Amino acid sequence: MSNDTLARLTEVLEARKGASADSSYVAKLYAGGIDKILKKIGEEATETVMAAKDVQAGGASSSLVYETADLWFHSLVLLAHMGLSAEDVLKELDRRFGLSGLEEKAARSRS
Repeated sequence: MSNDTLARLTEVLEARKGASADSSYVAKLYAGGIDKILKKIGEEATETVMAAKDVQAGGASSSLVYETADLWFHSLVLLAHMGLSAEDVLKELDRRFGLSGLEEKAARSRS
């Protein structure tokens, strides 16, 4: 996924804030509040795990891509709901380049 796709999604998610709940799926999620969004992320995470297990057992990898897209999408909805964006996550990932994953994790536990 390109940063352009993330930027376009961010624009759409921002545009849906404050919209009538019956105007779009995203507006309905926002209207349901944090609990509705988190429930959906939990569902999508579970479906992603199940799809990965299916692929490991010989299933189509397209199902894993589909479920991961759903998980990422709903995570972007959560970020937008909380006043954050994909750009915030990309900056954090960029910050981690060159860091050992073990060192980065240890630094988080010290703070």
